[in-house]
Amino acid sequence: MQQVEICFSPELIHLHELQGKLVVVVDIFRATSTMVAALANGISEIKTCADLEECRAMASSGYLIAGERNGIKAEGFQLGNSPLAYLSGEHQSQKLAMTTTNGTLAISKSAGADEILIGSFPNLQATVSYIQSRDKDVLIHCAGWKGKFNLEDSLYAGALVKALERTHEAEDDGAIAMKSLYEKEGHNLKGFLSQASHAKRLQNHNIDSDIDFCLTLDLFSLVGKVENGILTGIKL
Repeated sequence: MQQVEICFSPELIHLHELQGKLVVVVDIFRATSTMVAALANGISEIKTCADLEECRAMASSGYLIAGERNGIKAEGFQLGNSPLAYLSGEHQSQKLAMTTTNGTLAISKSAGADEILIGSFPNLQATVSYIQSRDKDVLIHCAGWKGKFNLEDSLYAGALVKALERTHEAEDDGAIAMKSLYEKEGHNLKGFLSQASHAKRLQNHNIDSDIDFCLTLDLFSLVGKVENGILTGIKL
């Protein structure tokens, strides 16, 4: 049986071995949820950028640019970090460059893994199916909030550990704990996560609809995979 473990913050990723592993990066509120929504609704590829200037410069190469800091669209960017912005399909076949407070940093810090996927509740089962088609140990890399633990990413990690239990054994205490938490609270994701600090930050920006989307299970049969710094979608 393969192993699954959780890294709760990019600040802790140096404590985990990446080589040979499949890493699932997760930033539920909202980066990875937004990336999945974009790919499922016509965006052809996403270049993830660690900082605002790198992302802004991609506009000259024909990319849409999406930038967010502290939950708010960054000045001078066409898009922010809302998954709902992509649901109309108006950005069909366009390329997107994206930078966010936490999620894109976690992706960049996952370099060195055998494979990098992005995870979200809207594509949970597709991600599970893809992982179970591979023969690799899994590390779930939570983006957290500015280096700190957060509840929503960690609860998703628990959901993924639970969904993988047929093929992957929880390797560390964090995976055991988050699986147990998901088993207890997973039936009421929105109610439980309404107390999360980042959910409260987003509610202060009046984007409850984003939160609802990010906590909806299995909307898309699509896997997001990062290769050479570019994220594309694999439809299952």
